[in-house]
Amino acid sequence: MTEVASAGPAASKSLKPAGPFSAWEFGLAFRYLRAKRREGGIALIAIISYVAIALAVMALITVMSIMAGFRSELLSRMLSFNGHVYVQGSVLYSPDREQAVQRIRDVPGVIHVSPLTESIGVFRGRNGAVAGGYVRGIRPSDLTSMTYVYDSLTPAARRSFGQGAWGGDNVLIGKALAQTLGLQAGDPITLYSPSGADSAFGNLGGLEKTYVVGGVFSSGASDFDQAFVFMPLEQAQLFFGKESLWDVIELKVREPDKVETLLAPIRQAAGGDAFVSDWRDRLAAFWGALKVERVAMSIILGLVVAIAALNIISGIVMLVKNKTRDIAILRTVGASQFSMLRIFFIAGATIGALGTLTGLALGLLFCLNIGAIQHFLEGLLGVQLFNSDVYMLDSIPALVDPTDVFWVTVWSFFMSCIAGLIPSWQAAKLDPVEALRYE
Repeated sequence: MTEVASAGPAASKSLKPAGPFSAWEFGLAFRYLRAKRREGGIALIAIISYVAIALAVMALITVMSIMAGFRSELLSRMLSFNGHVYVQGSVLYSPDREQAVQRIRDVPGVIHVSPLTESIGVFRGRNGAVAGGYVRGIRPSDLTSMTYVYDSLTPAARRSFGQGAWGGDNVLIGKALAQTLGLQAGDPITLYSPSGADSAFGNLGGLEKTYVVGGVFSSGASDFDQAFVFMPLEQAQLFFGKESLWDVIELKVREPDKVETLLAPIRQAAGGDAFVSDWRDRLAAFWGALKVERVAMSIILGLVVAIAALNIISGIVMLVKNKTRDIAILRTVGASQFSMLRIFFIAGATIGALGTLTGLALGLLFCLNIGAIQHFLEGLLGVQLFNSDVYMLDSIPALVDPTDVFWVTVWSFFMSCIAGLIPSWQAAKLDPVEALRYE
């Protein structure tokens, strides 16, 4: 006999007073899911749906976390090399600009302030190779604010910048640029200034001077390593004809993601006519591309979860077909249409909820141990899955964002509920007379 028939008279008496989503509706839905195939159950289809949803949720959480990890790592490297806020305007030429720098430094949230110059230059190595890029003049004491650059330098390079054996005539060059020019620490490098300095006889364009490579840095971003040369601020001012001039005042703040809250206090500290911009303006194209990529990947992988959840429809449709007799008997003894809808809806939602929770656990477990998993696979397969020399990272970065995890979980459960609701509505509309006519 079926599950309904085995319930006996007690079942018919308990149907009428039971409210929505009562214990008997949950109990019957779970019994249907556990029923063997010869009893009209959908165990195999339920398992397939469960596994599909779990894998889809795991994939979505993993990909979103890896993207967030790369985004965070790349931004931290770019913002370590460049500033978070930039101050320009008449304050750069003011007699009390040092006082203005001190006022800016005193703004809560600002952790470092450094004036600098930046000019276009051409570089020639000892082997005759030539490359173009930027010469950034900074105070030697400000080198520590660029964490990745400073950490990549040898102790000798840190000490010699702006002083030491070569005095102020030593420069720091990026690793990629050093490879292009065939240079290493201690080698001479010739700098050419297209503009040159102004004099009583006009502009002395085409100035050329040979410096010494004091050290080779690695910022973690190949574009910066290829294009930039660091020079002591006074030497850069002298070589490019900018004596006592600054091009910009660069700031580092404690929370770059909340930089907009500091713009007004910084502008007030610098002076009313100061022009203040932040890293989002300088990196607008890059920042916009990251956001578009994030949204696009979220939509694509969200559709994968939706497709996986659609497997629930076929499973519940088969369950309704196999349980037509039970539905008719339950309707005859007093069960409402909405009771039928809720029973099969609970069955579909249960598959989706279990699959979502399993995928959530697997995704978090994978992301939190991604480094160990990577190294294990590299040792097992004997291949390098993630080249640290290229990406400047020891392992694949993964940053689990609680907001992403929350929305992935909500989306997966929502789609599971929608998938379970469609066939459940068909079960609710089933006419008991028509269902029993052919039994």
